[in-house]
Amino acid sequence: MTMNRMIDLRSDTVTRPGAAMRRAMAEAEVGDDVIDVDPTVERLERSTAEILGKDAALFMPSGSMSNQIAVRIHCKPGDEFLCDVNCHIYNYEQAAFAQLSGVVARTVEGEHGVLQLGQLVDLIRPINDHLARTRLVCLENTHNRGAGRVQPYDVVESICGWARERGLRTHLDGARLFNAVVATGIAADAWARHFDTVSVCFSKGLGAPVGSALAGPSDMIREARRHRKLFGGGMRQAGVIAAGALYGLEHHRERLAEDHEKASRFAAAVRQCESLRLVPDRVDTNIVIFEVDRSLGTAAAFVDSLEQRGVRMLPVSASRVRAVTHLDVSAEDVDLACGLLTRTADAMMVNSR
Repeated sequence: MTMNRMIDLRSDTVTRPGAAMRRAMAEAEVGDDVIDVDPTVERLERSTAEILGKDAALFMPSGSMSNQIAVRIHCKPGDEFLCDVNCHIYNYEQAAFAQLSGVVARTVEGEHGVLQLGQLVDLIRPINDHLARTRLVCLENTHNRGAGRVQPYDVVESICGWARERGLRTHLDGARLFNAVVATGIAADAWARHFDTVSVCFSKGLGAPVGSALAGPSDMIREARRHRKLFGGGMRQAGVIAAGALYGLEHHRERLAEDHEKASRFAAAVRQCESLRLVPDRVDTNIVIFEVDRSLGTAAAFVDSLEQRGVRMLPVSASRVRAVTHLDVSAEDVDLACGLLTRTADAMMVNSR
């Protein structure tokens, strides 16, 4: 069966701006943000910094740029940072920290993205002419490859406190931090206060078409602005896109709870399929990852069959599939996707016998 409208669960980045957001973008007051200031960008940066409890924030074209500039301002060539082996900075940004900044990553395998302090305490290298300098700790919240896992607050507090005591800097890849805020009830500034810098993304759950921001102390953000120019991220009348981000920040944070509820419903459908298995079994926010039994073939084959029935998902390995709920997917869409998931798995199981 082919549907007239595709239900797209590949990512929360596939959302399209609604009428109100488009109107805000069309009517945005703009200036030249490279020569001096764009007033809408300035409003977005000020609001973001206030929400995160930081001195300042800087609007960026992407989360990858925000993360990489953070690494660059914290580290010098020859330094290393500590991170989870499955984090976004290490896996999905082309090792830009090495290509652009001469920095190396030292990875640690967490439990679905969650590191424990005990895994890090012996990893600070001694001061020695032969060794890289350990300079930075990076965490990700929520964790993409960890199926939207929320970092336990006490673990974040202990790791960042330990890092600070030992002279290390800390950066949070908070692309989906507002999902963690809604899931836990812990305010964004409470999460952010443990980190020197925090990046947040407007084009995921908040539904903006473009943009992220890096927040931190004023001196670091001034330095980040310089590196944004170097990386080609200086934008002129950027208020047109900043207005979409600002609209999402002001109107779409609390509604993330709806996405979490939809993801939980979808996960329940996965649990009912004998040939599928949630990885991990818990669903904290809006991301569901499940493993496809070998009898059905590859994850890519399963995704292809789903798409023929009208549902798009993303194969993230040879055997695993990711589904992400977002504001463009209604409760009815999720219910329909659950039914199509079950029918696809059952049909492929019959065909494999």
